[in-house]
Amino acid sequence: LKGPTTTPIGTGHKSANVTLRKVFDLYANVRPAKSVPAMKRPWDIDLVNIRENTEDCYAAIEHMVSDEVAQCLKVITWPGSLRIADFAFTFARRMGRKKVQCVHKANIMKMTDGLFLEAFRTVAKNYPEIEAGDVIVDNCSMQLVKNPQNFDVLVLPNLYGDILSDLCAGLSAGLGFAPGANIGPTVAIFEAVHGSAPKYAGQNKVNPSAVLGSGIMMLRHLGEEKAANQIDKAMHAVLLEGKHVTYDVGGTAGTQEYAQAIVDKMRTLK
Repeated sequence: LKGPTTTPIGTGHKSANVTLRKVFDLYANVRPAKSVPAMKRPWDIDLVNIRENTEDCYAAIEHMVSDEVAQCLKVITWPGSLRIADFAFTFARRMGRKKVQCVHKANIMKMTDGLFLEAFRTVAKNYPEIEAGDVIVDNCSMQLVKNPQNFDVLVLPNLYGDILSDLCAGLSAGLGFAPGANIGPTVAIFEAVHGSAPKYAGQNKVNPSAVLGSGIMMLRHLGEEKAANQIDKAMHAVLLEGKHVTYDVGGTAGTQEYAQAIVDKMRTLK
């Protein structure tokens, strides 16, 4: 269970997250977006973004062509595309999900995104009970805003997955409630989708729900379903009561007060 770290913009060291994903081959990034009853929205959504986590533009192969031209290579491989597609369908089958859609821009990037889409279609044949489809990324962005309830599981190349998972977080309850998992063959790292906020350090102010949600995902990954459900149920009960919640939910409680209220609720709920 990992906390967020700051990555310098434009200069400085490479992203710790990107490095960890490469070192441990954490090829699958899982980011659920589910409505939180306490955070009123005009729709009810429950979808999951499954993002390829090691390739695409995030392979970090960049160089200067000249003093005035920088180039970034978009790397999409057949093995990488096959395994993230298979992960998405396996996840859908295990979780009782009905539909998996591939998000791409194969109409323009015919080789790279075309390969990703073809791998998806190849894998889909092995899961006939699950509806498979595809959607162009810009249209997907619009449809998510208009009709987010129509989506179930999305599988995406790295860059699109990074962007659209934040959009989905905004539609559901905000980044303060967005958990995430980075899963590989032998290692899994769980972390909030949001980045770091050094300006709030030590102020006992921010909402820890995204980190708690990531911990819940970790417990479920480890087979600790009872413990995961206990925390999840208590957290949502505290949010619905609204007495001990953080400022972004309309309350005045600090981080520790909110967390303690969840602990207290866990003791009373069966």
